[in-house]
Parts: sequence; C-alpha cells; structure tokens
Amino acid sequence: MGVFHKAAASDFCIEGRFIDFVIEDGYKLKGLLLGTYDGECYVKLAKHLRFTFDWRLPPGTWLQVVGKVKHDAKSGKTKLKAEQVMAAKTGTLTPTPAQPTQTKPSKTKATILVCQKSDCMKRGGKAVCQALEAALSDRGLEDQVTIKGTGCMKNCKAGPNLVMPDKTRYSRIQADQVPALMNKHFADSNREQPQPQFVEAVAQAY
Repeated sequence: MGVFHKAAASDFCIEGRFIDFVIEDGYKLKGLLLGTYDGECYVKLAKHLRFTFDWRLPPGTWLQVVGKVKHDAKSGKTKLKAEQVMAAKTGTLTPTPAQPTQTKPSKTKATILVCQKSDCMKRGGKAVCQALEAALSDRGLEDQVTIKGTGCMKNCKAGPNLVMPDKTRYSRIQADQVPALMNKHFADSNREQPQPQFVEAVAQAY
C-alpha cells in the first residue's frame, strides 16, 4: 500500500513522514530522509530548496514531495530530486484555517539570512546561527522571526555575513555580538535596552 505515484516517465510525487535531514560536510543541507509505507526513502533537495528550507521541521511531519526521478541504467539505482516540498493533508507543516489546533497567526515571518558557505562557517558562522536561535528563543520571537541559510554573499573574507529583516547587512559578526544586534533590530521586545557598539561588525545597506 505504497504512496509512490509515478506522474510521468521523469516525474514523481511521494508522501511520507519526515525522519531527518541529510547533512553534508557537517552543516550543508543535502536532502531529506522520509519514511513511507514502502520503507525509508532518501530525497535530494534542489538547490533553491536547500537554502530556504525550515530547519525546525519536526520529525514525524507528513510531507508531499514532487520532483524528478532519474534511473541509472548501470547501477540500477533510482535517484529522487525534490523540486517542491509541501505539507501532506495528514501533516502539520503549514497551519491552515481548517486546523483548529493551530493557534499561531498566519502572518509572514521576518527572516534573518545567514551565509552557509565554508568561509563564513570557518569564521564562526555556525556559532552565530546558534546564538541567533538562542536570542530569538530568549525574546520569544521564534514565531515571528525565522533564520535561513543562504549561498555565498560575495564577501567571504569578511565573514560571517548575515542580512537582517530590514535588509541591513552585517559582516564579521561573532556569536557574542548577536545579543546587541538583536537589541538594535528588535528593540520593541527589549524595553529600550542600551545599544552596545559593534567592534568588528560592518553594517551596510544591502
């Protein structure tokens, strides 16, 4: 009773429960591991999905994945590449009015963009991401602000690089500077706290 639907010779549509992310080089999102009625299934994500995927997706969420399927005649293996990932009808990925258990407002979240390329990661990008997540949690902003990894921001030697929701770009940001950065951009949630200076950070219009 599998749910693999072959829409065309090179297309596929599959539903399954999200098990885990497949990570490359320790931090790069490569694909998803899904549990279907036919067993576990690995689906590679297209590049545009890797940079925008929500890392907070809870295991067990039902997903519907649409994309291209490639058959390797030599090895006999089939490779799936996702072009779209959506919440399945039985899933909980996207709140809708039809789901009374979801009480969160369906408004667009503000987004903080963080470069995920190797130069920025080596200069402390991973710690910055963790500090941002902690700062959002401390301020109760998890439902209002999301963090998304991006490709190269073309300023590698000045990494880590990130872009705040108002399009202000920061370079050379370190984890210990994140609280001050959050105070500056989310002052409403911090009751007029003083604004510490950024020693190494360089802000510029993005």
